[in-house]
Amino acid sequence: MVVEQDTRLRILGAAKDVLLDAGYAHLSTRGIAEAAGVPLSQIHYHFGSKQNLMLAVLDMENQMRLARQAAMYEADKPLWEQWLQACDFFDDDLESGYVRVLMEMTAAGWSDQEIAEAVSAQVKGWFDLLAEVAQRAAKRLGPLSPFTAEELAALAGLPFLGAEAVILLGLDDSKIAGRPALRKIGELLRRLEEAPEPERPR
Repeated sequence: MVVEQDTRLRILGAAKDVLLDAGYAHLSTRGIAEAAGVPLSQIHYHFGSKQNLMLAVLDMENQMRLARQAAMYEADKPLWEQWLQACDFFDDDLESGYVRVLMEMTAAGWSDQEIAEAVSAQVKGWFDLLAEVAQRAAKRLGPLSPFTAEELAALAGLPFLGAEAVILLGLDDSKIAGRPALRKIGELLRRLEEAPEPERPR
């Protein structure tokens, strides 16, 4: 059992490396098997197909980062500090290749409904988490009207997805100021959270 788990993890790691090097469209299970140092039959035994393998890579990468993000939001810190920490995580995720994996599989999903449904479920997990964060913020800071928690989750999450897309296209901060703009949202949140409460009329 331990040997099988080790083989599975080796294949997943190799599949990620090959994806980052070649892209999803040019992946082959044979190339992944060679990179992992395992027989091709092991890929079919553990995953069944290239598609299932790459969705398993995304699931492994996504769940690890989603758990990290959930733990960060549960910490007793102001919302603005959590936002800036999320920006740090964003930089880490770009560097690690996770964002590339997500975007490659997102693009593959545009022409494959099965992939689209699997990737959508992964992405939805992030927005569900952000909606929970918004609900907790409303309890602490007061009503967030006119926005619902789900709408605030969309406003918080979509800028990160957009920044990921343009950065992978090669449009860095000198061309589109995505990352500095995201960090300045943290400064806006700080002003809102630290603003003095208005005096009540006597």
